Amino acid sequence: MDEHDEALLQRHLKYNPELKELWDNHLKLEQKLKKLTKKPYLNTEEKLEKKRLQLQKLKGKTKIEAILEKLR
Repeated sequence: MDEHDEALLQRHLKYNPELKELWDNHLKLEQKLKKLTKKPYLNTEEKLEKKRLQLQKLKGKTKIEAILEKLR
């Protein structure tokens, strides 16, 4: 996301509840992924969880991008 998109996102977060929910979820997923990434070793379950979180984050980001595209 470039600076223009970031500014657009910040302007519309308070007026668009769907966008706000997607963004909040995106940030939560990012934190969970950071936690997993800091681990020196991931067991099989953690690897699957990491992939699941990455997929969720990507789906959410795609929805965010679609909303921002309409707002441009």
